[in-house]
Amino acid sequence: MSKVQPKKKLGQHFLKDIGIARKIAVSLTGDGYSSVLEIGPGMGILTGFLMERGFSDFRVIEIDNESVHYLQTHFPELNNIITGDFLTMDIDFFFTEKMGIIGNFPYNISTQIFFKVLKHREKVVEIAGMLQKEVAERICAGPGSKTYGILSVLLQAFYKTEYLFTVPEHVFSPPPKVKSGVIRLIRNDVKNLDCDEILFFRVVKACFNQRRKTLRNSVRAAFELKRDDYFEFGLRPEQLSVDQFVQLTRWIDENRIISE
Repeated sequence: MSKVQPKKKLGQHFLKDIGIARKIAVSLTGDGYSSVLEIGPGMGILTGFLMERGFSDFRVIEIDNESVHYLQTHFPELNNIITGDFLTMDIDFFFTEKMGIIGNFPYNISTQIFFKVLKHREKVVEIAGMLQKEVAERICAGPGSKTYGILSVLLQAFYKTEYLFTVPEHVFSPPPKVKSGVIRLIRNDVKNLDCDEILFFRVVKACFNQRRKTLRNSVRAAFELKRDDYFEFGLRPEQLSVDQFVQLTRWIDENRIISE
């Protein structure tokens, strides 16, 4: 594999540690799928290791034209380079089978990346990669944690989340001001939640948008209810598991007043 040296670019931090790149590249299990998309390969420090893994359908998506040209020059055997933005990419157009996603995710859009994965959860059976440590910890946090929030609940409803390891600042060029974390999400067996899923998303967001308040106050602010006696209304949102949010959603669905 060619050792690709990261290139400095305004506003970006390129991983320069080959050993860490290899660890990230092998963090995908590859179980149950052979299609893989790498988001934002940049100068290809992960790409070569991913190509070595022999996925039958390996593609990368890169928004920066200079990086695309670099990849074409240094990885001539890489035939599937998509020039564009993952956030606007039509996943169903490019991938018809189950797939995995990996990348050194841009910190400024990492949350948006995971929300898009949620929308395609029946196709994206695994996602692994590096993002800002704070966001990585939030995704993997459990009930009772101060970092447990909207992203934690929504992703853990459909994925098993795992925090793999921390990446220090000095292995980037230029070094960022924050540490990074590598995580892995594997699709669980939940096909459908035992509640109205659109309402579930609304309930979770409504509760955590006022996370300092009890459920009674946040739910009453978001929904007009026939009753006010839910047995867990005295709790705060970070105290509820995914299953408890499902139960709360069912109760709200049964007891909300819907205006005509």
